[in-house]
Amino acid sequence: MVAMLSTNHDTQAHLAELAEYVAIPSISRDASLETMTEAANWLVGQLDFADAYVDATAGHPVVRGQWIQDPSAPTILVYGHYDVQPTGDLAEWITPPFELTIDGDVMRGRGCTDDKGPVFIVLKVAQAFMAQEGRLPLNIKFLFEGEEEIGSEHLEKYVREHAKELACDLVISADGAMWRPSEPSLSLMSKGLVTLSVEVHGANDDLHSGRFGGTVANPLHGLAQIIASLHTPEGAVAVDGFYDGIKPLSDERRRELAEVSFDDEQWRGQLGVPELFGEPGYSTIERLWERPTLEVNGMEGGGKYTVIPHVAAAHISCRLVPGQDPAHVLAAVVAHLERQSAPGLTVKVLPDEAMVPAYTISADHPAIRAATEALARTYPGEKVLLACIAGTLPATALFESALGAKTLFFSFSTSDEKLHAPNEFMRIRRLGEGMQAWEQLWRLLADGPHRLEKVTFFND
Repeated sequence: MVAMLSTNHDTQAHLAELAEYVAIPSISRDASLETMTEAANWLVGQLDFADAYVDATAGHPVVRGQWIQDPSAPTILVYGHYDVQPTGDLAEWITPPFELTIDGDVMRGRGCTDDKGPVFIVLKVAQAFMAQEGRLPLNIKFLFEGEEEIGSEHLEKYVREHAKELACDLVISADGAMWRPSEPSLSLMSKGLVTLSVEVHGANDDLHSGRFGGTVANPLHGLAQIIASLHTPEGAVAVDGFYDGIKPLSDERRRELAEVSFDDEQWRGQLGVPELFGEPGYSTIERLWERPTLEVNGMEGGGKYTVIPHVAAAHISCRLVPGQDPAHVLAAVVAHLERQSAPGLTVKVLPDEAMVPAYTISADHPAIRAATEALARTYPGEKVLLACIAGTLPATALFESALGAKTLFFSFSTSDEKLHAPNEFMRIRRLGEGMQAWEQLWRLLADGPHRLEKVTFFND
């Protein structure tokens, strides 16, 4: 008989409580320290059983807490973030972004699915265990940061300085959306990331396109030619060395991906594009989950007026897969850009310092086995899909390096819920489903065939 907490939770009460959290505009990019601390303190109020506190960093604070009762039991570190993305154009929002609005079977508001709602689920499960059983099934530490949406700039220093205190057998992330709402899924990989910008400079100042046109090179023209050189006409990345280190897709993996229910035409229609495009020789889902990408995220210079701009710039990001060395990829892209001919112009390449390798966790890891069973219990009769997060979660590589711990993605957000976009939403039913799954996961990791093996910590 599988132990179960009472599922008679008051959905309306939970929504009202979550509304308080969503109402705090904790936009890490530009919110005040006072606002960010308000969000952090809200979390502390939810973790009274875990001696929680707000701890300062060189940027926005983190929230820490722990419930450690059994030295022989495994210890997990629950990770999430309380910061959110900017709202974007307010005119595109159906309802105010910082008012949690119920619309049929969904709730809408900035942060409700990335990552306040998924973190809220964990808090409610922990509170239910304490209220109904007086204890948690295993030792649990909590770490919630306020800078995930701006690259977790100060998290590495903090984690490395507090590695002994944060030591654990496994990190479980409440961040990292499921593939889609139609089936439960777990992610075995998240892609790595390197970013850079390229600037093309011409004259000292912007020039009148009539008085000076035809006598000087136009930085926008030069930039367009340079950017076009990054890909072949068919869609492959044309940078020497970009694909170095990647193992060929095995026949077995291609068969696994071919069995995933995926409709190219439906995908195309949802995106509103005339046709799908990308690296030849791979299916859409293979390109999405298994292949690296190089994308131009923005180009700027001049405007809708008669000018030859004196500078044009482009911003580039590369999503990486296992086998790729971020430093090698970045160096290859920089070298490619610097080799491009731009007569009459000066090219400057500006690589960003932050580099994140791709992250993987084995399908036979005890955490994946336990999580698969937890989802199977929550969604009876449905197959659990082993997927990939095409985005990047920098904390995973950090936890593996600093703590020696793998990270399990266990979020009940789904990738179609307008994360980072206007009208972000979350399906209300996922609150109850998530609570049930987190409960089962903790029980399975604590005891039984999927028990998490305790390791020797730095402070043991």
